[in-house]
Amino acid sequence: MFGAQARWPRSAVTTSGESTTYLRVADSGNRIALHFCPRCGATVFFVGDSQPDVIAIPIGAFADATFPPPRFSVYEDRMHPWVATPEGVEHLA
Repeated sequence: MFGAQARWPRSAVTTSGESTTYLRVADSGNRIALHFCPRCGATVFFVGDSQPDVIAIPIGAFADATFPPPRFSVYEDRMHPWVATPEGVEHLA
């Protein structure tokens, strides 16, 4: 339905432990390396060719109900009609 992620400069994030990598090609042709937990299959983080200095972590990986809401939304042309974004979110094409 949709994905929510937090992004940081790759230099500000340290990862440890095992991960299994799946290389996906986006509609744009950019490659995205998704890193999964080899035991449960959850996505732990991912890095894309278009922004190699940025690491993205799914919001669901944080057990924090106070995690800040999204600041922008993309790919809205694919959004189901019943999905709503929070007020004040920047809408990117």
